Amino acid sequence: MFAVEEINRNSKLLPNITLGFHIFNAYHNDDRTLESSLVWLSGQGPTIPNYSCEKQSKSIVVIGGATSELTVSMGTLLELYKIPQVTYGLFDPLLSDPVQFPSVYQMAPRDTSLPLAMVRLMLHFKWTWVGLVASDDSRSEKFLRDLQEEMVRNDVCVAFIYKVFTGLTEDERYHSYFLEKLSDSTASVIVIYGNTDTLLTLRFSEIPHTILYRMWVTSSHWDIAKKPGYIYFDNFHGALIFTDQTSKIPGFKHFLKTVNPAKDPEDIFLQDFWNSAFGCTSEIGKGDGAVCSPNASLDTLRLSYLDMTMSDQSYTVYNAVYAVAWALHEMFLVRSEMQSNRNGNNSGIYPWKIHSFLKNIQFNNSAGNQVVLAEKNSVANYDILNYVTFGNDTEVLVKVGEFISEAPLGQEFIIQQKAIVWPRTWGEPLPSRCDKVCSPGFHIKVQEGKPVCCFDCAPCPQGQISNQTDRDQCMKCPEDQYPNTERIHCLPKRVTFLAYEETLGMALASIAASFSLLTALVLWVFVKHKDTPIVKANNRDLSYILLLSLSLCFLCSLFFIGRPTAINCLLRQTTFGVMFTVAVSSILAKTITVVLAFRATRPGSRSRRWVGSRAPISLVVFCTFIQVMLCAIWLLLSPPFPDADTHSDPEHIILECNEGSLIAFYSVLGYIALLALGSFTVAFLARNLPDTFNEAKFITFSMLVFCSVWISFLPTYQSTKGKMMVAVEVFSILSSSAGLLGCIFIPKCYVILVQPQKNTKKFLKNNPSS
Repeated sequence: MFAVEEINRNSKLLPNITLGFHIFNAYHNDDRTLESSLVWLSGQGPTIPNYSCEKQSKSIVVIGGATSELTVSMGTLLELYKIPQVTYGLFDPLLSDPVQFPSVYQMAPRDTSLPLAMVRLMLHFKWTWVGLVASDDSRSEKFLRDLQEEMVRNDVCVAFIYKVFTGLTEDERYHSYFLEKLSDSTASVIVIYGNTDTLLTLRFSEIPHTILYRMWVTSSHWDIAKKPGYIYFDNFHGALIFTDQTSKIPGFKHFLKTVNPAKDPEDIFLQDFWNSAFGCTSEIGKGDGAVCSPNASLDTLRLSYLDMTMSDQSYTVYNAVYAVAWALHEMFLVRSEMQSNRNGNNSGIYPWKIHSFLKNIQFNNSAGNQVVLAEKNSVANYDILNYVTFGNDTEVLVKVGEFISEAPLGQEFIIQQKAIVWPRTWGEPLPSRCDKVCSPGFHIKVQEGKPVCCFDCAPCPQGQISNQTDRDQCMKCPEDQYPNTERIHCLPKRVTFLAYEETLGMALASIAASFSLLTALVLWVFVKHKDTPIVKANNRDLSYILLLSLSLCFLCSLFFIGRPTAINCLLRQTTFGVMFTVAVSSILAKTITVVLAFRATRPGSRSRRWVGSRAPISLVVFCTFIQVMLCAIWLLLSPPFPDADTHSDPEHIILECNEGSLIAFYSVLGYIALLALGSFTVAFLARNLPDTFNEAKFITFSMLVFCSVWISFLPTYQSTKGKMMVAVEVFSILSSSAGLLGCIFIPKCYVILVQPQKNTKKFLKNNPSS
């Protein structure tokens, strides 16, 4: 009405021509739709196909088709007469087929960006578990397919999909099953898409409380506000509605305030609407209601009856009327028979002649927006409206955001979260998810065979944290930090090493110093009694060398205690290797001396020349020289260096010496083991030689202890980490050195200090076993 009146007042558009319109009911079944179409074609009398009983005011264009089904139903008949059909419903790609629907023109913009807009809304509020309800038609099927693809790309899961069949909406069992399915779902957010009539059941039904206060997301074409105000009024309170962006049409609100059936008594449509909306009657004595007030105005009606702002669908109808008017205007400009039409007789206007003008129509409406038809339709932008109901039986639609499809990435979606009124039981934006929230310290672990949104919460692995909810992966702490017990944040690691200040370091250092002093004391005893038989036996010089090297072996363990430095790391293993080589090679020389001494007693033995010579000392020097060369090669090619171990202990940074080359390290140990094995073998073979002070038995036992310690050292050293590894090596050094000292020299000291009478030549001469 508004568009037609506006065009008739416009002297530049269709001058001297008055537009009019007929209104026919469009029923949502094929039979009634075809009947209405035949009534329009034939006139108000009997519906006779191919006959028209309307002599005047015959319409030449149909503006209709709120749904694709209606358009197809009408188009089947209208296409026979090539009558243009301009639709104002949702854009449907199927209706753009020029072969199947050559006379159908769609005014609505393409809604291909609606799935993306809805998914942006879901992502903003972290709704990852969403139910989908749609009417069972081709357009809704395409929308569901596009929406699911967009949801999958953004890791949003579909809780359920339910299609509402038009023919079953009044079936009570079907209706109960439908509501039960919605009620059983754990989804807090439900997207509804489809035509109004298919989903009437849901709008007018008493919805169970389990689903009453959920968040509903829909498009404006499923008009939740258009319902009887007295039936379950706030079913959809708090819903968010995506509506095509429209521009404000000048004069529309003023038209709604001033329009009144009293001004045009012949307008039956307006009169019927007025009586229904205000619950009154235009004449006294007719109807059950009171007489309509002459001062009544449409701007006092509730949203259920009339939205004072032009909705997107009304905006499309407005543009459709203007499109037809401009097409007629263009046609009249090129016609040579305009004079006959100025007389009011438009019988010469044939519907099929308008097609060529409608196809190429392009104009700017009164709001300044460009309007085009057919395949030129632009992609829609959307306003996001919040549907709010009040206790006094009123309702409003409040704009809370928008989606601009052409905007740069990241700027296309705008939402004013504080302006949104949420469903009754929400109070704030709540998540809609399949499973519980993974709290900080946990990460998402997807369950095999289930949607990506249905997951378990697994604790973060060792050394990792999660300081946010629903993290896909935990973050590793820096190498100098470690997770707290809850694995929420990282704490700085404490630096540690085998220090003198701690109990273990102090104990090992004290033991090393004590044994070194004890060894020095034994050496002093041997030097003081150097001329006694027990000291002179088995080469006195070798005993001095052995005692001195053992004392240094005890002291070299101190290099392993304290903060590692470059000097410490260079000296600790090499000093240990050389000192132990001296000690073990001295023992080897001692055992060889015993064997040579007994061989030399045989007549004509060549071993006599080696007894008493410097050969044993030379053996010690030679064996030590080989170890020194190994250590020199080690230090030249891959020397040890200070290092920090950040992995062995999760809460500490362990300062240690990196050996540089494990091959060199184990070569040094292997050489010592080779000498020890040789000493043990020779001593074992010479253990039964008759001599009062034969050391072979003691050396055999001492080497057995020595080898046992270092054989145990290897697996223990490999299985420990950090400063305990250092402590194991220090303990092995001390215990093996103590074993050599105790097994070889303690028995001799006992004789020297406790039984000095046995340490004389006289006693030896009188001893039959000597």
